[in-house]
Formats: sequence, C-alpha cells, structure tokens
Amino acid sequence: MDPGFPDPEASIKKKASLVPSEPSFLVGEVEPINHHAERALCRKFDFRILPVLALMYLFNSLDKSNMGNAKTNGLEEDIGLQGSQYNIMLSVFYVPYVVFAPPIMMLGKKYGPSRVLPILMFCFGSITLFITAVRNFGGLCALRMLLGLAEGAFFPLVIYYQTMFYRRAELARRLAIFYAASNIASAFSGLLAFGVFRINSGALASWRYLFVIEGACTVLFSMFAFWYLPRSASEARFLNEEEKQLAFHRIQIDSSAIVNEKFNLRESFSIFKDFTTYIFLLLEICLGVPATSVSNFLPQIIARLGYSTVKTNLYTVAPNVSGAVVLLLLAYPSDLLRMRFPFIALGFLLTFIGFMIYVAIDVEKQLHVAYFATFMMCWGTSAPVTLVSVWYSNNIAHEGRRVVLTSIGVPLANLMGLVSSNIFQDKDAPKYIPALATTAAFGAFGVSLTACLGIWMMWDNQRRNRVQGMKLRASEAPTERLREGPKSEEFRWFI
Repeated sequence: MDPGFPDPEASIKKKASLVPSEPSFLVGEVEPINHHAERALCRKFDFRILPVLALMYLFNSLDKSNMGNAKTNGLEEDIGLQGSQYNIMLSVFYVPYVVFAPPIMMLGKKYGPSRVLPILMFCFGSITLFITAVRNFGGLCALRMLLGLAEGAFFPLVIYYQTMFYRRAELARRLAIFYAASNIASAFSGLLAFGVFRINSGALASWRYLFVIEGACTVLFSMFAFWYLPRSASEARFLNEEEKQLAFHRIQIDSSAIVNEKFNLRESFSIFKDFTTYIFLLLEICLGVPATSVSNFLPQIIARLGYSTVKTNLYTVAPNVSGAVVLLLLAYPSDLLRMRFPFIALGFLLTFIGFMIYVAIDVEKQLHVAYFATFMMCWGTSAPVTLVSVWYSNNIAHEGRRVVLTSIGVPLANLMGLVSSNIFQDKDAPKYIPALATTAAFGAFGVSLTACLGIWMMWDNQRRNRVQGMKLRASEAPTERLREGPKSEEFRWFI
C-alpha cells in the first residue's frame, strides 16, 4: 500500500462493527470533492485506460466469434465435420469457460487484473493461431476447450478492473464504450472475412488466414498491455500524488466498502445468501441465449436473405455497428438518471421484437423488413449484456462478493451458448424457426423479470425511507458504510 493510503486490513473490523443508530451522518460527513479535479481525473482514465481495454476486448471478441465467419467459407468441409459436429465443437467451448472463470477471477483479485488480463489475452491469441493448423474434429474440439479456459474470466475481470477506477454512476457508459468493441469486432470480423475470403492463392485455405491474422495481432497486443496497464489508480504512472489520493477517495465513497481488500473466500461467497443474487443470475441466463445466438449465428440468420457467402459476411457489419451505437445511447442516460432496469428491460424488449419479426414474416419476400429485424436483434442483445453486470456491481460494495458474482454471472450468460449452439440445427436451416422462437421467448422472460426486480427495489427503497423517517437515494450513502449490503441500515438499491 502506498504511503498516505488507508490500510484495508486495518479498517475491516472497524467497518464491520459499524452499526449506525442515527441517519444524520449519511451526507453531511462525506468529505467534499473538487469536481473540476475529478473530471480531469476521469478524462485521464478515459484516454489512458479505456482505449487499451476496448482494444483488448475487440481482439477477445474476434477470437471468439470467428467460427461463424469461417463456417461460411468451407471450414466444415476442410476439417471433415459431419452431422452435429459443428454444434458440438461450439458447445465444448463453454464447459471450461464456466468452470474455470471463478478460480481465475480469484487469481485476478489476488495478483491484479492488470497482470492476469494480458496473460489471458496472450493465451487465447496463441490458441487462435494454433487453430490454423488443426486438421480434424478432435483437434478442433481440444483447442476450443483451451480457448474457453483462457477466455472465461476475461470479461468479468475487466468489469471488476473498471470498478477500481470509476464511481457507480460513471460505470455504465465506460463499460458500454468497452463492450461496444465487441460489436465493432463482430462488424470488423465481417469486413476482415470479406477481404480475407477473397484470397484464392497461397498454401492455406482462406478461412485459415483469418485465424493467422487475428491470433497474431492478439498476441502482439497482449505484450503491450502487460507493460502498460496500471495495477490500480494508486499505482498509475500517469497520476501525481494528489490525483492518486483523489482516485482512492472516489472509490472508497462510491464503489467499494474497502478499497483493495484482500480476498476472503467465505465472506465473498456469502453473496448467495441474498435472494436478489439468484434473480441477477436468471437475468444473465435470459440475456445469454439471445447474445450468443447473435454472436455465433448472425451470418447464418442473414444467409437466409439469399446473398452470396462474401455478401452475407459483409451484411453482418451494419447490424453490429448499430448495436454498439444503441448500447451507448442507452448507457449514457442510464448513468445520468442513475437507473438501470428501464434500459435493461428495453433491451430485452427489442430482442423479443427482432426475433419475432424474423419468425413471423416471409423473409424471402420481405427482405428489407427481415434485414431491419437483424438490426433489432443486435440492438437488444447489446444493452443488457453490459447493464446487467453494472446493475449488480452497483449494488455490491464488498469487493470479494462483487468478484464472485461477476465471475459466475458473466460466464453463466456465455454458457447459454450451449443452448444457442444446439437450437440452431442444420435440419431447421435456412429458416431456423424453433431457434428464433426460443430466443424470442428468453427475451420476453427477461423483460418481465427485469421489470419485477426493478419495481421491487423501488418499493424496498421507499419502505426503508418510510421506516427511517427520511428520504435517501442510493448515491447519497457512501459505499465505505455499505460493506454488508442490504443488511446495512443506510443501504439503498441502485435501481
């Protein structure tokens, strides 16, 4: 710990034993902050950290979603995949993805996301390169399992890393900028595939060059990220001492109960004593099926429009870019209003409508309407993926509990790739009606569940205010006093 910073371990007992009897301290005792200096600090984080994280996630998304592009250019024929082997190959990715995410997240908490993230990036970039040499179904499955192991903790660890730098009401738009890289990656993947698949000469099949380019770029950038990323705000080389003190104080009052608290397994897993944890996990499931369906099968969905292989990949670009734009348009007002659930519910609703349009119409006769529906699919799957993670992170001041829920929730959403990869069956091609209807149903359930949880949180906040005889908002209670979550008298839900 740097000189001048509070010792987290020394303050644990003090905070754990804090049981306030009067509400008068909630606002008045918070040390005032120079907002001009705070905005300047945020700009430094925005320009120094966000671009690097966004590029890292762009490469992560490229390495994860390139199978859909490769399938349209002869991957199955070259490797000799038969029957449901392509779906099995997609499915095996998710087993290590989910199983190893929590322990890797714990390593990330112990050794720092700034070290573990670049190492994971180096690993999945190298595995992408190895796929270039694969010759059979068994080899491809083995590499896909290793890829799942390397990628499982990546996104949840980035979410936790950003909570070390930003306040709760600053987080959604920053994560949106970061996650928009995923949509841009999907769009860029289509553009890259469009160019690479025009290579008709050379020692390798065209789709193999796609893996060479993406894997090599990922490995090279991981080396830069390992050198560049700061361990925490208090150790950032680009901040002076006053800025480091300010950065620490910001997180102490509006993100974490104890900044840089050491990980305690038993305390951290007590998050599962709160029933809202299970609702958040259900929301992850609801968003996971549509998100992985779009990520893995958008080229196949658009292929129904009747275009060539090259044009099909090119036509995936615009929906994915628009998804990034809509994500940003929803994240900014979400931060401004300090509300999450209305924007999450809107995302689920767009998902439901987009997939139902594709089910209900005659796609071949209504090409423009069908193509517009693919835009709605991308709009709807973009916002909940980010905002659900932000929603529960905003309501958990205990860093260890936040790590545990994020390490399980985000991989659980991706585990739904097992569902999407098995409902999109070749026998249902090219319409995929059962898969599209199933995906729409998850969107509808997500709308209902989000609305119910949000309304209950509003009711509970009003109940707490009524009992205590005061009107208090979530943003007015310093997170250093919210270590025990809803058990804390001054706790209010960040809705």
